[in-house]
Amino acid sequence: MKHLALFDLDHTLLPIDSDYEWGEFLVRVGAVDEAAFRRRNDEFFAQYQAGVLDPVEYLEFALGTLARFPRRDLDALHARYMREVIEPAIRPQALRLVREHLDAGDLVAIITATNHYITAPIAAAFGVEHHIAAMPELDAAGNLTGRLAGTPTSGPGKITHMHAWLERLGRPFASFERSHFYSDSHNDIPLLSVVSHPVATNPSSALEAHAAQQGWPTIRLFND
Repeated sequence: MKHLALFDLDHTLLPIDSDYEWGEFLVRVGAVDEAAFRRRNDEFFAQYQAGVLDPVEYLEFALGTLARFPRRDLDALHARYMREVIEPAIRPQALRLVREHLDAGDLVAIITATNHYITAPIAAAFGVEHHIAAMPELDAAGNLTGRLAGTPTSGPGKITHMHAWLERLGRPFASFERSHFYSDSHNDIPLLSVVSHPVATNPSSALEAHAAQQGWPTIRLFND
């Protein structure tokens, strides 16, 4: 594997935010109090879009919600969420882009600020083995405690976690002839600035402007 291909998830490979939509799903099925949960979820989503989100505060809100449910019930909810929300949102053009890199023999990973519990089945749906995400703490029985294990995988944290993952594989970043990163968000400018081939993908207005200044290519997988 001479080349590395990294993908953000939400609004990059998916036309939705999987974390936000998980919250909306929980409201819709009556698993959480609608008014209280939606108010906090909307506040955090607005902070994320504005680039002022405290990732630890948000992750512990999200993981605290997950921790309310016994693992068996949580897994059943997640399976339903995949069927009703995620699978209809996966677009052929996004699958095709990932498949092009896999078929070329590249080392492919999805790297997302959203937590690992929510996004691991989504990465699998894209056929991607390697998946870097915020890790929830688990108790001895495998239930989520509501706390974050380690550090967030957002902003500059994506660089830290990428290097740690590659070191575990015995493939340091400098060993790749080419490295690609596809993202929609200005929050990912740190990692986009490190790879040899950054691609602004369905970019936000802030990232689109920055990409134009830097001469980075822009692609659109969908217009949702």
